[in-house]
Amino acid sequence: MEICASSNVKAQCVAVRQEEAKRIKTCLEERESGCGVLSVGWASVGRVELQRIHHVAVIASDYAKSKAFYTEVLGLKVLAENYRAERRSYKLDLALPDGGQIELFSFPGAPPRPSRPEAIGLRHLAFVVADVGEALAELADRGVVVEKVRIDEYTGKRFGFFFDPDDLPLELYEA
Repeated sequence: MEICASSNVKAQCVAVRQEEAKRIKTCLEERESGCGVLSVGWASVGRVELQRIHHVAVIASDYAKSKAFYTEVLGLKVLAENYRAERRSYKLDLALPDGGQIELFSFPGAPPRPSRPEAIGLRHLAFVVADVGEALAELADRGVVVEKVRIDEYTGKRFGFFFDPDDLPLELYEA
């Protein structure tokens, strides 16, 4: 939803966007130190400036199976693995190439979350790859259920889905 669509805040939005444009221009032209992350308006409201995703948390029904999938099949590196006795659960921190993380959890008796039909909430997690077809073929060779390559009708980019051991949809999106 466009926050600036309401007539009573349009003037404020224009002023904020003009101020943001000036700040970006100054940072680019003068290369000031301390400019921080350049926000483009959509990721900054007041003092809240989103920089990147830190982690995505995934709850697994079979911890060992999911750990093997994310580390051996997808090749993610383990940053930390902890057993939390009071919760009878594991927490596995996995490194993504951009510095983000996937946190893999196990909780005894956790209810399944439906993926189909599409439910409210997080729909899927997407990873950027150089060649979607090649990556999906490699995953299929490793026994992973994959879908065919499709074309994003809005960007013209190729993408395709595959699924983790709990049927969580994961997407590969071509750079």
